[in-house]
Amino acid sequence: MARKTVERNISYDDIRKIYYVSMDLGKDKEGRRVKRYQTYRTLYAARMGLRDFLTHREQELRTPKHDLTLADWLESWMDNIVRPTRAETTVYGYQKIIDNHLLPGLGHIPLLKLTPMDIQQYYIQVQQNVGLCSNTLRRHHDLLSSALRAAVRQDKLLQSPMDKVEPPRAKQKEASYYRPEELKQLYTLLEGHSLELPARLAGSLGLRREEICGLKWECIDFQRQLLSIKEARTAFGATILQKETKTRSSVRTLYMPDDVARLLQTELTRQDRLFREGRLKEPSQFVVLDHKCLPYSPNALSLAFTRFVRKNDLPRVTLHGLRHSFATVASFQGVPLFDIGKALGHATPATTGKIYTHLVDHTHEDTLLKVSDALK
Repeated sequence: MARKTVERNISYDDIRKIYYVSMDLGKDKEGRRVKRYQTYRTLYAARMGLRDFLTHREQELRTPKHDLTLADWLESWMDNIVRPTRAETTVYGYQKIIDNHLLPGLGHIPLLKLTPMDIQQYYIQVQQNVGLCSNTLRRHHDLLSSALRAAVRQDKLLQSPMDKVEPPRAKQKEASYYRPEELKQLYTLLEGHSLELPARLAGSLGLRREEICGLKWECIDFQRQLLSIKEARTAFGATILQKETKTRSSVRTLYMPDDVARLLQTELTRQDRLFREGRLKEPSQFVVLDHKCLPYSPNALSLAFTRFVRKNDLPRVTLHGLRHSFATVASFQGVPLFDIGKALGHATPATTGKIYTHLVDHTHEDTLLKVSDALK
């Protein structure tokens, strides 16, 4: 049999009139080279066969080989990637999702065998059995996407199954808020109440509840009537944490209207009196204190406000809803969405528009009415 090399890894037998393709399978346990030969009738077919083999071989060599389950990888991802780089609140939220939902639902599946269908079925089961809303489920989706992208970067996966998963559709929550006359009524009812100051900070300056709870006296400039937002007091589980604000854009300096400045001065005077009377061991750094003269936790402040609203039979708006009320009143006064967003500490006007769709609708109403009036 006369066999001649035609191209690299391809030879031709001119007696049998067939092409041989040499396919290198690597080395065996003894270190000997292992080859397999495949025959083809034409040179074109031989070339295609060799190309397919090399493509498959390359993919096989690149394919990760391990016995990690999703639970194993999530634990490694949290310990080595998330905890060293993310805020404590983020770590806490991720761990709750993993422990309460992902581990029972998907944790047993080998990472290399996890499919898009497994994840889609998980979404359905969690919605049906646990009753999680689509917005909460979207957080599960984002967590899995981040974890499995990291698995690809760390060569634990060739491709993330999340690339083929249909994400849950997040629904934009409609902001609840008070209109100007309702906000005035609230302020009237709160006169002299311990919640008057935090309510004014939220409704007249647009502060977040975490910013109110974390506000310190060192950030108040009475002479220039300025208030600086630099820190926030947040809660996760039973832990209360004083930390930097939500984003860089959240760091801002706001002008204090006279009524807010007076309330702050009154509270400072009250705290000084409590210190002189011995009810405060030392002057408090914090502006807003609870009935025990301790800094409020965000959840406790929200709960106290909700109880006040319910007790006085007011429209059901949360403390955070007063921040929405600030934006609404500002819009009614003709303040551009951009300026409202800057006061609220939003990164971009798009963020403001996305949250306060009712303000955009109000603006459209004014525009259409003006056009209609012009055509009368």
